[in-house]
Amino acid sequence: MTDPVMRVRGLRKRFGGVCATDDVSLDVLVGETHAIIGPNGAGKTTLLSLLSGQLKPDGGSVIFNGRDVTRLPAHARAHVGIARSFQVTSVFADLTVHDNVALAVQAHHGHSFRLWHPVRKERSLREPAFELLRVMGLDDRADWIAGNLSHGERRQLELAMALAGAPKLLLLDEPMAGMGSDETARMIEILGSLDGQAMLLIEHDMDAVFTLADRISVLVSGRIIATGLPDHIRANEEVRRAYLGESV
Repeated sequence: MTDPVMRVRGLRKRFGGVCATDDVSLDVLVGETHAIIGPNGAGKTTLLSLLSGQLKPDGGSVIFNGRDVTRLPAHARAHVGIARSFQVTSVFADLTVHDNVALAVQAHHGHSFRLWHPVRKERSLREPAFELLRVMGLDDRADWIAGNLSHGERRQLELAMALAGAPKLLLLDEPMAGMGSDETARMIEILGSLDGQAMLLIEHDMDAVFTLADRISVLVSGRIIATGLPDHIRANEEVRRAYLGESV
């Protein structure tokens, strides 16, 4: 892991008098899982929104695969290989699990949208969708209505949809949020199995972070105060002081 798939330099974002992102610089390397941790209100979700194109920065740059994408909107960043999941799950609750992923495949690969008929008939959509469900451990739920899934299973479905476009970088905003211990363990197992998939992970579950992350950056009040290997971050006194007793 040597070459950055994303290079962020001097990124800034203000909301009135609040500096939510304050001169942030970081690299996400090819194939690495890079975790962003920090106290509540540190600006983690704002940073992810800047990287995915949901928000426009006030300054700085985002270079992705050698291309300046700083001013690209979210849909354009999706097309160049950046996928994002959100804190709140977003699936088509009235469609089947299989249809949800097939629609995501359709959207990313440029098939025409003719309601649901081509999705249900096209092998070029159905087969890769089913393979993603198999990877997520949801193949036995393929014909279920998505709204009937558990919270953890919806998270797995959302991840399958994010992977439908074979992204070069996956931005994950608290993928374990709201999960019980068994569901969390399952999601950690799934994410750990995605060999070679570059991921930028925001997560409050420190067990998950230290299990999954190759490197960790610590964000406090919009600024990165430390970046390093998990053991170095765990032992960093500045990080401990910043958390003021939170579990690190």
